[in-house]
Amino acid sequence: MRSGAIAIEPGRWQQLGAIPDTDGVNFALFSAHAERVELCLFDETGANETARLELPEYTNEVWHGYVPGLKPGALYGYRVHGPYDPSAGHRFNPNKLLIDPYARELAGDIAWSKVHFGYDLASQDKDLSFDQSDSASSMPKCRIVEPNSYDWKSDRPPAIPWSRTIFYEAHVKGFTQLHPAVPEKLRGTFEGLAERAIVDYLRSLGITSVELLPIHYFPDDQHLIDKGLRNYWGYNSLAFFAPASRYYGPRGMDGLRDMVRALHDGGIEVILDVVYNHTAEGNELGPTLSFKGIDNFSYYRTWPDDHRYYINDTGTGNTVNTSHPRVLQMIMDSLRYWVDEMHVDGFRFDLGTILGREPEGFDQRGGFFDAVTQDPLLANVKLVGEPWDIGPGGYQVGGFPPGWAEWNDKYRDTIRDYWKDKNGTAPDFAARFMGSADIYDRRGRRPWSSVNFITAHDGFTLNDLVSYNSQHNEANGEGNADGHRDNRSFNYGAEGPTKDEAINDTRGQQMRNFLATLLFSQGTPMLLAGDEFGRTQNGNNNGYCQDSEISWLHWETERESADELRKFVQKLIGLRKQQPLLRRDSWRDGTTATWVNAGGGEQTVEHWLDAGSTTVGLHLCCKVVEEGAWPELLLIFNPHDGPVPFKLPRSASGTWTLALTTARDANTAFENQDVLQMPPRSLVLFAPA
Repeated sequence: MRSGAIAIEPGRWQQLGAIPDTDGVNFALFSAHAERVELCLFDETGANETARLELPEYTNEVWHGYVPGLKPGALYGYRVHGPYDPSAGHRFNPNKLLIDPYARELAGDIAWSKVHFGYDLASQDKDLSFDQSDSASSMPKCRIVEPNSYDWKSDRPPAIPWSRTIFYEAHVKGFTQLHPAVPEKLRGTFEGLAERAIVDYLRSLGITSVELLPIHYFPDDQHLIDKGLRNYWGYNSLAFFAPASRYYGPRGMDGLRDMVRALHDGGIEVILDVVYNHTAEGNELGPTLSFKGIDNFSYYRTWPDDHRYYINDTGTGNTVNTSHPRVLQMIMDSLRYWVDEMHVDGFRFDLGTILGREPEGFDQRGGFFDAVTQDPLLANVKLVGEPWDIGPGGYQVGGFPPGWAEWNDKYRDTIRDYWKDKNGTAPDFAARFMGSADIYDRRGRRPWSSVNFITAHDGFTLNDLVSYNSQHNEANGEGNADGHRDNRSFNYGAEGPTKDEAINDTRGQQMRNFLATLLFSQGTPMLLAGDEFGRTQNGNNNGYCQDSEISWLHWETERESADELRKFVQKLIGLRKQQPLLRRDSWRDGTTATWVNAGGGEQTVEHWLDAGSTTVGLHLCCKVVEEGAWPELLLIFNPHDGPVPFKLPRSASGTWTLALTTARDANTAFENQDVLQMPPRSLVLFAPA
């Protein structure tokens, strides 16, 4: 078949996507219900269609063809013909140019208009109508990418053991946009994160693994653009193989690889936050950009009794159908691509419960989990699930299979409540601090299965957690009705910034309490970028649309306390790395843990049931002592706003030495059985002398 001077041959069906070789490019697209597929080629500007070729073969539900002479760098898209029957789940419309689900790179952005919708927006029948306007001029184009073209030199994964892992959640643009040591042309880019000053900073802090908010290609939603806002976080993926070109610097896609290699050279892992649970196409009233026009019925979960409507377990309009083998294959191929060709070290799965859903509901032995578990390439990377969605049975903390770690929101909520001195929190605090064994100690899972966090991208920063009683999201343009209401925050006497030094001192001490608790807890700590120096979003707890100074990290600050807090975090991380008792790898390592009360004795059931008795101590002793490590340690926690006399339990060495305190002033050494006047709202760590 020819279009002008361009020929197309049958090609191969086995490998999906646009795969170049020395003589041309093979195209393969899965669609079980299409009747015809056209490949559209464009000039280098993406504005002019140069050829339209019908894929000549259909094998095992894959449409395929081979174009001799086509080279990497060429731009393309698809038009897919088939029934337009929403009630049966079919939404084919060849007037809409579609993105290849396997596209390695996209050129351009969506210029939103009514042409992106498969139906007539003005029709009373809504999505049951059919729109014939062409969307090609307003769509990004897929770019053919030459595989394995990058020289990785001697790059090797840092392979940080789980028990030594410290996650640092960051945003590519927000982290670098205002950094004074990053050249202006590289700010907000992958290459900016590769700068020596950035890598050196992360190394000096002591974190081991940078967890990046989504970098798969995602569009800016029309309703945000209309308000002068953008999709900042990126949780609205449209192409699972293509990087978000908004983060490109001068080196384009190679800048992403440069970033990974630079972080690896610094001994730092790269973890990607990935969004395979839904796409940017929304519900039945959403646009037709890719999957919806290629094979809607296969790619998305629809209502069994009316396939016009989408199952919305994600709360975003649609839910990806991981029960379909080809859809599952796409996700697995994407994961392997990012590990094999981009050298990333792991993934955090947004609304991860979705991926374990089968038609009957969440299944720990579902197809996705089984596929990941047996995959030899993915066996060597870190896998972290966000174990909840909004569907039936969607809360699955502790429900993921062995080999996975999970975001532990029980930890977040309990630690926040405890340091607000909420009555009755001591028993749950003890469980969360010790790694949530009540949740994870089963089927051979380890303490690191609990990813502990106080703050994350979604919600208050640490500074704002202790500075605001409620969110202040007016800049989002939603009447301050968006964002979490259950913040468990407290402002200590003033809403937002204040010149009251007593309030500021209390806030600073509470931030130190949260940070020390996080980094001394068993499990895997995750620190939100900027919390180490008290970053604020001025009370905005839902910065998803704020590609602005509200969300960017302000590195230059006049507050002396910022550098002081950063040094405190460095000390905390240093202690965690030096002392195995603070980062246990196993529940069964011979460590003895004794919770003690203010009277110096072991906690009893009666003590735990005393709702107001939240000042507690923890005495840890290890069976096998590594060289240079402490054989024991003592931690004491006092969330009350007044001092509490605490009788210290006996140290095997005879004397306790203060290793760290969140309070401003404290004695340095204590003989056995001495009574410590535990300062208000404070934590102390004792080492044996």
